Amino acid sequence: MKHDDTLLHVRGTARYVRDIPVPQGTLYAAPVPSPIAHGKIKRLDTSAAAAHDGVVAVLTARDIPGQNQIGNIIQDEPLLAAGEVDYAGQPLALIVAESMAAARGARPLIEIEIESLPPTLDPRQAFARGEIIGVPRTFALGDVDQAWSRCHVVVNGRADSGGQEHVYLETQSALAVRQDHGGVKVYSATQSPTVVQRTIARVLGLAMHQVEVDVPRLGGAFGGKEDQATAWAALAALASFRLGRPVKLTLNRHEDVGWTGKRHPYSSDYKIGLTEDGKILAYEVTFYQNAGASADLSPAILERTLFHATNSYFIPHVRATAASCRTNLPPFTAFRGFGGPQAMFVLEAAITQAAAALHVPAAEIQRKNLLRQGDELPYGMGLETDSLVRSWDELDKRHDLKACRARVAAFNRSHALTKKGLAVMPVCFGISFTTTHLNQAVSLVHVYTDGSVGISTAAVEMGQGVHRKIRRVAARTLGIGLDRIRMESTNTSRVANTSPTAASSGADLNGQATRLACLQILERLRQAIAADRGCLVEQIHIDREEVLRGHERLDLSWEELIAWAYARRVPLSAYAGYATPGIHFDKVKEKGRPFAYHAVGTAVVEATVDGLRGVPRIDSVKIVHDVGQSLDPATDRGQIEGGLMQGIGWMTCEELVYSPEGKIQTDSLATYKVPDIGATPEVTVHFLEDAPQQVGILGAKTVGEPPLMYGIGAYFAILDALRAFRPELPLIIQAPMTAERTFRALRP
Repeated sequence: MKHDDTLLHVRGTARYVRDIPVPQGTLYAAPVPSPIAHGKIKRLDTSAAAAHDGVVAVLTARDIPGQNQIGNIIQDEPLLAAGEVDYAGQPLALIVAESMAAARGARPLIEIEIESLPPTLDPRQAFARGEIIGVPRTFALGDVDQAWSRCHVVVNGRADSGGQEHVYLETQSALAVRQDHGGVKVYSATQSPTVVQRTIARVLGLAMHQVEVDVPRLGGAFGGKEDQATAWAALAALASFRLGRPVKLTLNRHEDVGWTGKRHPYSSDYKIGLTEDGKILAYEVTFYQNAGASADLSPAILERTLFHATNSYFIPHVRATAASCRTNLPPFTAFRGFGGPQAMFVLEAAITQAAAALHVPAAEIQRKNLLRQGDELPYGMGLETDSLVRSWDELDKRHDLKACRARVAAFNRSHALTKKGLAVMPVCFGISFTTTHLNQAVSLVHVYTDGSVGISTAAVEMGQGVHRKIRRVAARTLGIGLDRIRMESTNTSRVANTSPTAASSGADLNGQATRLACLQILERLRQAIAADRGCLVEQIHIDREEVLRGHERLDLSWEELIAWAYARRVPLSAYAGYATPGIHFDKVKEKGRPFAYHAVGTAVVEATVDGLRGVPRIDSVKIVHDVGQSLDPATDRGQIEGGLMQGIGWMTCEELVYSPEGKIQTDSLATYKVPDIGATPEVTVHFLEDAPQQVGILGAKTVGEPPLMYGIGAYFAILDALRAFRPELPLIIQAPMTAERTFRALRP
């Protein structure tokens, strides 16, 4: 897999925010975190810290000239705590000094007196106390209450899934520089430049045009910099604005892990009913989302959970309810999958339990209930593709699922100390922002007089290859080589009112806008040539940097054409916008067409459990995935493999542990376990053939988020292996399935 920055990354010369050469006189900022999870601030004395050698200022909420508010969806999150603290790690003050060592060294000198209050850590407890963000929401289809009496088997249970640390390589960083006009320019490691711009303007009491945000690139994000980068950029901007000097703020790994939000933990209750032949007739589920101390993006993530409550299956009678529960933990936030994985995990648990009750393999129920083209989903949209069933059947054709099951059974009969398990995981994931107005993008394209091209969009490159895909779109549209095209940094002064690079929509939205801008330039060139040569515009084409009139080559290379066009005052720049057509959603009726299309596929996962040590291992994952007509097959394959491993980590070893007082215990990469190279299974990826996409850019489907959900199969493959040891084992639905949990399950 290669993308635009591959060589820079290998050489270590790629510049991230923290690598930008700082201006002369730059100061360094260190936040002062709350030591407890919940309490009332009685005294905050900063005088000793302010007098510390090298310290220039200590800022508190009183120093904010605008609003002390950084909440995005709901304005319920102060930039600096005032009056009360709601989680351990919440910023109380900001120390600004001549060096980072001086700033951090002054932290112990801050005198803090907080009256401790009992923290709430469990979402069910928060729900019982009425600590709910927004209002609970329900998606429904059919008549669930009437359907239960027609079910042959009805089972119910509880499923719990844990959070997940993003473990991006680049920690949260920002560099703010006061500008001559009284505003600020901020280099921010964010997925959401406009959110950062708008929030800084609010905090400083400025107009948005006085705040410029520039994002050179991100060293990974996975959702962790969609909303959570905002606070650190706003703090740096506040200090620079107040002190008139550049200010740099960078969290170290310990601070980043300890103070930032993660994937949302969920606790859920489910009930599922099936006919005698295994058709799912009814499904009811209640999701309790642990939102943490403030809304962040929780309401939107909760909505996505409801959208994917039925995953890949047609269920005629559904009632899915979800509540965002406020607790005293750092605000949980976006993570690859954005609430979808938590919903899919619950339904797979319900199907596994139902399969045991019917004495059939879970895969038999899964295949029998797969969504087909035209089937209605609980939110009112019909599935627009037949690729889901096709992906399952193609996987079966290539790998023979029945033979795989037989091979696993044979292994288990002949091995007493190790057992294998198998699970199939289909995925159906909607592509679009579920907040409809975010489904828009603009692109600014310049063709320079030497024939080179510069493109500015809202798309933030974070290793996912979005810039390479946009360059390919421009190259195909203009008929020129890829090496002529450069993607500029994402900057709010060049491209305004940007949507975040998230929801697997970066290439779709920004690629479409770029294509439209390139078409404008191309049409001007064709019109100028046609007028000069006395022919029809329709006869003129540019292919492989040659100008053609029909099949006849004209005596113009690309470079000569651009110089010729410039001399004739043909505009060589274009600005175009794109908005995804046909999408809408009514949040009162909870019905509509929220997605442009669905990304689908199927995986089979095989695992082995060591019965003595209780150590699980994922042996292999075989995937058939619909990418449409891939813009960059190597990039797409890399995204599928990377997403899969992140999902396996969430399901098997990545466990967040908090103390009863609400302090994170797994606060470093020494105590938080992520999959290493030795944990990587054999992965086979096949792209579904003959699956054209009418909505995605140039026939392609996005692949950023959906592959993570294949990792859910790892949990149920391990569970299948455990049941080979202990057929009477009660259903364990508490992720992650760590080695400790596996070991305990083997001991009656």
